[in-house]
Formats: sequence, structure tokens, C-alpha cells
Amino acid sequence: MDKELHRIAITGIIYNDEGKYLITKRSLQKKAFPGKWTVPGGGINTDDYIETEPTNAAGQWYNVVEKTLRREILEEVNVEIEHPEYLLDLTFIRPDGVPVLILSYMCKYMSGDVTVDGDGGDTIDFAWATLNELKSYDLIDGILEEIEMVDKIRKNR
Repeated sequence: MDKELHRIAITGIIYNDEGKYLITKRSLQKKAFPGKWTVPGGGINTDDYIETEPTNAAGQWYNVVEKTLRREILEEVNVEIEHPEYLLDLTFIRPDGVPVLILSYMCKYMSGDVTVDGDGGDTIDFAWATLNELKSYDLIDGILEEIEMVDKIRKNR
């Protein structure tokens, strides 16, 4: 039987108390959606858990997704978030044929001054923008709709 390989990524739709959302611009060298605006995140790697003590005696690790999301956001934009809340999942096939599963979370900004890699890194720019301002950015298809979902959830609380 052929082994199917998947890339698992986690994204965080980060919002602040001013009603703005953090978006980032992808490097022009990225395999999928180069130069497009998106939300911070990245892939789960076995290093996110295999090098740590299992959570229980059965050799299992709990909360790997949240740990990875926090690590990726800190690495990518230097921001810490409050407890992330699951929003949705989606899949697509990258141009190189690799299937990607994305787990999307809504996250309240907690602390940190945003910084990005710039030229040569994964992320080359960032912006804090209102929902209306986001409409003028070249976002990856679906990102605006995800942010609209988060905005609606926040307003209904």
C-alpha cells in the first residue's frame, strides 16, 4: 500500500483589543501562495513532541497542537497569545503535490512587539488591520472569510 504523506499546519487568527487582526506576508520563495497575505502559523514537526517527555505512561503527548501554534507564532512574529480556540480545518494540495491539512484557531493577542524575518525568511511583512482594511490586501483565498468568522464570534460574546 502506498503511504500518503500529509503536511499538518496550524494557523492563528490573532486579534487585539482594538479590533484589529494580525496578518503576515509570505516570502516569495514559499511553495504555496508566495507573496500572499495570510495569518501566522506553521507546520507540526515531530520535534514538537518527540524530544520531550511523554505526557503519560502510555507514551502519548497531549496539547501538541497548542504548543506548536504558540511556538510558530512566537518564532514567526514574536507574539504571545492567550488560550487558542479551535475555529475550523481545511485541506488543499500544494503545487508540489503534497496534501496539506490546516487547523485554524482564533487567538487573543497577549504580548510582544511584532517582528518578522524580512528578506530571506518565511515572513516578509506584517500589518494589524481592521476587518474593513483587510479587504484591500492580497489575502490567500478563504483567509478573509475565516477572519470574518472570528469577528462574528467575538461580537456575539
